[in-house]
Amino acid sequence: MSTALETLIDLLDLEVIEENIFRGYSPNEYRIRVFGGQVAGQALIAAGRTVSKGTVHSLHAYFLRPGDPKVPILYLVDRIRDGKSFTTRRVVAIQHGEAIFNLSASFHVSEPGLNHQTAMPEVPDPESLPDFSEKMAPYADRMGEWYSWPRPFDQRYVDEPNMLRAQNGRKPEQRVWMKADGTLPDDPLLHACVIAYASDMTLLDSVMLPHNISWDQPGLMVASLDHAMWFHRQFRADEWFLYDQWSPSAAGSRGLAQGQIFSHDGQLVVSIVQEGLIRILNDPNTRASILGAKPEA
Repeated sequence: MSTALETLIDLLDLEVIEENIFRGYSPNEYRIRVFGGQVAGQALIAAGRTVSKGTVHSLHAYFLRPGDPKVPILYLVDRIRDGKSFTTRRVVAIQHGEAIFNLSASFHVSEPGLNHQTAMPEVPDPESLPDFSEKMAPYADRMGEWYSWPRPFDQRYVDEPNMLRAQNGRKPEQRVWMKADGTLPDDPLLHACVIAYASDMTLLDSVMLPHNISWDQPGLMVASLDHAMWFHRQFRADEWFLYDQWSPSAAGSRGLAQGQIFSHDGQLVVSIVQEGLIRILNDPNTRASILGAKPEA
């Protein structure tokens, strides 16, 4: 297991403060706000630790305020319902006396039933593709320290990343192979939380692809607003999975992105929908450079 993955597992190992109250921490990184995938994964762990049967089958979450990475996060779990087949939990994440995030999660005891799925896209095998360092080498100077930052996942882009900023608008879609960089314990809740963390890493890139912009674009603010996931089948986050992502719409400074996660053998294991804030700062020249309009004199 890589050091970065060990760090992620430690982040998901929440401290128990009291019944239904947990405390989580952020890594010692130079972020201006807590990564959304981290708070989602921690909140799901908090919910799951109060559930005695079943596995998570869906979650719905809202990012309410930027998290402060220098301050611990309290997770308060509300035991909404304990049924025979379904269990429901609500989790609120608190910092500085205010809610920064809330999550509703549902857990289901598996039952036999109908079974069908959409087909996995035809893509090259992950082992045939360059790893993150090789793929991003042309953009290393722009990325700065972020290029060499330790990562808990092995990422293999099938398409060119949004760092390319192609001259012509691309389709709002991309595909990335991913897997945890090491072997995880056999805990279905942990694997679901690791996938929840990973699901927030690249999804909003698909919104930016048609507009020739990337995360390091001056004058651009990007942040997750809400996030929903449906877990269809059992899977392992430490085995290759294909993250197929696309954006059906962007308007009003918000972009919608959707994703499907397939196991290496083609099973559809997770579906994701996320809306993000894509805000262009209100400077005439900045807006002109991003939107392609004529700058104001």
